Amino acid sequence: MSKLIILAAPSGSGKSTILRYLMQNPDLNLHFSISATTRQPRGTEKNGVEYLFITPDEFRQHIADGDFIEYEEVYADRYYGTLRSQVDSQLEAGQNVIFDVDVKGALNIKKAYGKRALAIFIQPPSIEELRSRLLARATDSAEDIEQRLAKADYELTFAPQFDEVVINDNLEIAQIETETLVEDFLDD
Repeated sequence: MSKLIILAAPSGSGKSTILRYLMQNPDLNLHFSISATTRQPRGTEKNGVEYLFITPDEFRQHIADGDFIEYEEVYADRYYGTLRSQVDSQLEAGQNVIFDVDVKGALNIKKAYGKRALAIFIQPPSIEELRSRLLARATDSAEDIEQRLAKADYELTFAPQFDEVVINDNLEIAQIETETLVEDFLDD
């Protein structure tokens, strides 16, 4: 039976880097769940690859139609969500689906799928280190970074609700630790 792997973390904690590392292991049969969002693409992001980029009105229509497993209004008119139809078709095709979602979304997916899902929280070593990482990637304004840090403080309080917590103070170690957790879960 196909399973779900859920990665969540405060922005800048390294979850997307760890996810890309996991995706390189063909034995895991992981297939990315592409979330819908109302934010603008960053850098080289393409619609339908990293995210489905839709308008706030389109997103609200999907909410009204009950199309999401989970969704969150992260900031005013900035939504993220996972369309149920996409996940269901991937599971039916025998794929293990991996999610890169926010903390509340991760817990909603875990609640919906129970033991069929593994929820892993990727934790930064500190808020100060998180600030350095966000500044170094140079994709957000100073105001956005402050918003993300305030949200990170809040998100860190959810870590105990996850199945596993991986502290990313050394990326290589965090990648291997996460890969081992996923392998063990899929072998179970």
